[in-house]
Amino acid sequence: MPRRTATMLASTLILIALLCAGVLIRVPYSEMSPGPTVNTLGDARGEPVLHISGHKTYPTSGNLNMTTVRVTGADYDMNIVEAVYGWLAHDSVVVPHDTLYPDGKTEEESTQENAEEFSQSQESAKVAALEELKIPVTSRVVVSTVVKDSAAEGVLHAGDVIKAVDGTAVEQPEDVAKLVTKHEPGEDVVFTIIPAKAAAAAEKAGKEPQGAHDVTLTTRKAPEDPADPSAEDRAIVGIQAGTDHTFPFEIDIKLADVGGPSAGLMFSLGIIDKLTPGKLTGGKFIAGTGTIDDDGKVGPIGGINMKLVGARDAGARYFLTPDDNCSAAASDTPSGLTLVRVKTLDDATKSLEKIRAGDTAGLPSCSTG
Repeated sequence: MPRRTATMLASTLILIALLCAGVLIRVPYSEMSPGPTVNTLGDARGEPVLHISGHKTYPTSGNLNMTTVRVTGADYDMNIVEAVYGWLAHDSVVVPHDTLYPDGKTEEESTQENAEEFSQSQESAKVAALEELKIPVTSRVVVSTVVKDSAAEGVLHAGDVIKAVDGTAVEQPEDVAKLVTKHEPGEDVVFTIIPAKAAAAAEKAGKEPQGAHDVTLTTRKAPEDPADPSAEDRAIVGIQAGTDHTFPFEIDIKLADVGGPSAGLMFSLGIIDKLTPGKLTGGKFIAGTGTIDDDGKVGPIGGINMKLVGARDAGARYFLTPDDNCSAAASDTPSGLTLVRVKTLDDATKSLEKIRAGDTAGLPSCSTG
């Protein structure tokens, strides 16, 4: 066999071997890519994303699109070829598997956590929107979860309203932990509560919950935490406190197959647009992202660059960008998309006012610095 032919044959066999190895060898990485965007002012699967009843609403126009990111599943084994392709592609990003699924979290656990965060973001979006419009919302501290085999199990229940701890009224969920940890493990702590059933019945009847009574729990030591050696000396009862809200009218958010808290800002803006006269967008196509808390503070999210690509591809001209994501977003902004920096819901509404008026030179922008 001629030397040239033998060399070509050997090279071909090596290439085939490398390709086979690339397909067969698995690497601990996952892929993120742009997901669908949904107009919070429009419909999804034939149903309005935002449905409001019991209060006057107004016509809307334009787009206030929330954005999403697609990710590979927790059980997906990426090979070397896919990883290299993902690294080279502009519309996807390859990240360590543990970035998306930390501590060996399964896909089912991740889905459940995302669903819970999505539900909480909806509640906060409603509260923030109504507070921005100066519409009162009744809030109370409640038992959010009860830890199995804890001191609280069987005594406190999810949904119980916590009025006081040791006679001190609680205003915020964090007040509960502060009051409990004033005790030493093994000491008694007194909760003043309204049972969940009584609270739910009162809410349904539009009345203030009644029937508060005291329950006594014996605190226990917190479990060991390698990251915080002093944690085991802290007293706990085994609950997570949260906030429950009573709204003056019905606001229903329907959007299937979406998880996580990052749509909070866009839900709030959609609610505000529907509850106020005039067109909040001025008919423009605006997309965005960002978590939101009850006070209207906008927080950072993951996958910002993938969301920018998804928004641009959907037709967005402006993108409302959380302040903490601005630097990363500005480093790789798709052409034709203007980034608008926001720290609060109020920032976002004021920026939309500028967009409506055509005063885009005055918009707060993002920079890489």
